[in-house]
Amino acid sequence: QVQFVESGGGLVQPGGSLRLSCATSRSAFDHYVIGWFRQAPGKEREAISCITSTDSTTYSTDSVRGRFAISRDNANKTAYLQMDSLKPEDTAIYYCAAKWPFSRSVEDSCLTWILHAWDYWGKGTPVTVSS
Repeated sequence: QVQFVESGGGLVQPGGSLRLSCATSRSAFDHYVIGWFRQAPGKEREAISCITSTDSTTYSTDSVRGRFAISRDNANKTAYLQMDSLKPEDTAIYYCAAKWPFSRSVEDSCLTWILHAWDYWGKGTPVTVSS
């Protein structure tokens, strides 16, 4: 079972920053599309950002674009979510997910993939934005 583990969450004041990590010890990390999701209390899990395996093209939702940045370091088998200008409404459990796509041509739609389409999930890391 391939494992992906998130870290870096915590309590931060509004306007602050956090960097989340998503790491795996398994091989072939560079073949996976990586996505970041979040689930706020009482709400459904939502995709917020993803990065392709082919050329590390990134996609983000309107709610985080310009504030959050996804990246990947294939040599260290880790993906990141840099979160700046955090707001109280960013409070949630943050999850990373990975998928080995059946075709490289579909990677550019990764932000629209349904939750069940992703192959592997981490257990999440909590982020609380509060003064």
